[in-house]
Amino acid sequence: MKALVLAGGSGSRLRPITHTSAKQLVPVANKPVLFYGLEAIRDAGVREVGIVVGDTEAEIRAAVGDGSRFGLEVTYLRQDAPRGLAHAVLIAREYLAGDDFVMYLGDNFVVGGIDDLVGRFRTDRPAAQIMLTRVSDPRAFGVAELDGDGRVVGLEEKPEHPKGDLALVGVYLFGAAVHEAVAELKPSGRGELEITDAIQWLIDHGHRVESTVITGYWKDTGNVTDMLEVNRLVLESAEPRVEGEVDDASELIGRVVVETGARVAGSRIVGPVIVGAGSVVRDSYLGPFTSIDRDCAVIDSEIEYSIVLRGASIDGVGRIECSLIGREAEVTPAPRVPKAHRLVLGDHSKVQIGK
Repeated sequence: MKALVLAGGSGSRLRPITHTSAKQLVPVANKPVLFYGLEAIRDAGVREVGIVVGDTEAEIRAAVGDGSRFGLEVTYLRQDAPRGLAHAVLIAREYLAGDDFVMYLGDNFVVGGIDDLVGRFRTDRPAAQIMLTRVSDPRAFGVAELDGDGRVVGLEEKPEHPKGDLALVGVYLFGAAVHEAVAELKPSGRGELEITDAIQWLIDHGHRVESTVITGYWKDTGNVTDMLEVNRLVLESAEPRVEGEVDDASELIGRVVVETGARVAGSRIVGPVIVGAGSVVRDSYLGPFTSIDRDCAVIDSEIEYSIVLRGASIDGVGRIECSLIGREAEVTPAPRVPKAHRLVLGDHSKVQIGK
């Protein structure tokens, strides 16, 4: 079995962060989301991985390399534009060479891995196996309809009037028959080759499609709210570890990780929190569910339930909550007079300013 990991796409919902960074490489608990997926694939016993890349190919290649650090053999497959999940299967046909494969969306996060899913597929040998989860608003997802035995009988992509609340999670398993299905597809109204249409083709042509309804945790980390929630979840399982410097005037409470080379002085940190290598926290408060990436500075400030990316600086700011702060960003107090807001914002930014 091989794996096909999708790591293209523009990440428009995470702008302005993704104007300069691949969305799959935005970190949660100081590790890129993509890495969690690659580790899950490895732990399921799959070693050969094709990564579908687009405009951020250079950045993905630099981060993942040949895959050896994950115990994987990685091949990169170029997609000229985001043309749908089924299009990724189409361009990967030669690489997949008729083998079974797991398709994993690189910005998805699944708690507990995919070992059981892969094991069941290998045992039952359906043409396709999908993961489903119940969602409050199915209109934003591919939606599956099941019969009384739990077998998939129908699929719709982002339906206006969903027939149920079971949404497709971004992990799929396929046998070779899916290539015939994909070859028959026409672009949808969105101009894409939809994987839901390919699975529906399999069903319509008598192939068996099985499903697993997961009750654990899954998130598509495509927006800031979901990124912060996944960060919270990962930090929940953090074990306290202090490898950097913490002075006697500081207080660490609960699950706090201070990585090698980090320095904490005159500060109070209430976990779960991670302070990355080379970062400085001085005269500050870090509250629960906060990730400070490497080489950051938090000085005379308070921050909670937030993600701070590599090299960012926060100095003299009263309190920050529920925020995602990009690489090399600088956050400082505004001048006291004249009273005005001075902003430099990227495209599609969202800012809340008190009166």
